[in-house]
Amino acid sequence: MSLRRPTFVAVAALLTLTIILLLRPSFAPNNWNLPSLSSSSSSSSSSSSIGTPSFCGVYECGQTLHSWIEEEERRYAEALEGREELIKAWGPTEDKVESFPTRALPYTLWDFYVPAFQCPHRVERIGQRGDGGKWVCGIDRVARQDKCVIYSFGVNDDSSYESTLLKRAPGCEIWGYDYSVHGWGRQINDDPDLSKRAHFQPWALGGSDNHTDQDFYKYWKLDSLMKHNGHTFIDILKIDVEGAEFDALTAFFEAFADEDVLPIGQLQLEIHASANRADFEYFNRWWAALEAAGLRPFYNDPNLVSVNLSRGSRPEVIEYSFMNIRGNHAIVSDRYNK
Repeated sequence: MSLRRPTFVAVAALLTLTIILLLRPSFAPNNWNLPSLSSSSSSSSSSSSIGTPSFCGVYECGQTLHSWIEEEERRYAEALEGREELIKAWGPTEDKVESFPTRALPYTLWDFYVPAFQCPHRVERIGQRGDGGKWVCGIDRVARQDKCVIYSFGVNDDSSYESTLLKRAPGCEIWGYDYSVHGWGRQINDDPDLSKRAHFQPWALGGSDNHTDQDFYKYWKLDSLMKHNGHTFIDILKIDVEGAEFDALTAFFEAFADEDVLPIGQLQLEIHASANRADFEYFNRWWAALEAAGLRPFYNDPNLVSVNLSRGSRPEVIEYSFMNIRGNHAIVSDRYNK
């Protein structure tokens, strides 16, 4: 008798598959931590369900932010080792590495500084698409505070980033500085509820204080502005100052060198690695100062506007977002958990 009838073959295959599944070990991934089906582990709790991973956001349920950051620091240390290996491969010393090779080499400066630290909260792009928007860590946690402080250097004519932050965080006020414009963009000026929480001065950020009556352009150090405004902490700091970021941040780190914690929660920074700032040896020392201050990059976004406008130019401009892993602020403290 022939056994080639389709119905018989299908039934036989189904029975064989059923027997295999019943006899093989559990196929659930180990890290799902599924609850046991035995009577000894039964629970009256309705919060867990079979097949649901034991995972809450980025870090595990029940894990403190402090312990999660310690684990992430260990992973970041591995990324630092990878950077050193890359330097040896293309140097082999810092002074021999070309930041933007003129030869056909498979890297640029930015390949050495990957955003290898993971923000433990939701990361969102705040502001308009294209040039002007920034990537922010845990804005909802920042917004849970009754009050918070935001600084924005480099406003230009677009205030979509600043206005969105103010809308998302009603307890926040923002201080903006830009010597090239006279005030905020329409996104804030046209909204009375936002403009009353937004303060502006046509001043510049720099590595030294030069803001006397004789100075046409008023340059302020960041720590001097904080003293002037009566602030001891900045929750969100945005800096887009066309190359002045190097001297400005160096002076900021020096001002708080004797402190355990840099007084910021996170930093959105546009880096302009042009001229001597693109020297790899210089840049690597400057970047190491950011890391020594407790800042960890969790996102980067190449800004190719300059490349598009000036064809043939190098990709010298890039956006980085950093979080401060030290202190007791909103994105590292369990006080702001729901």
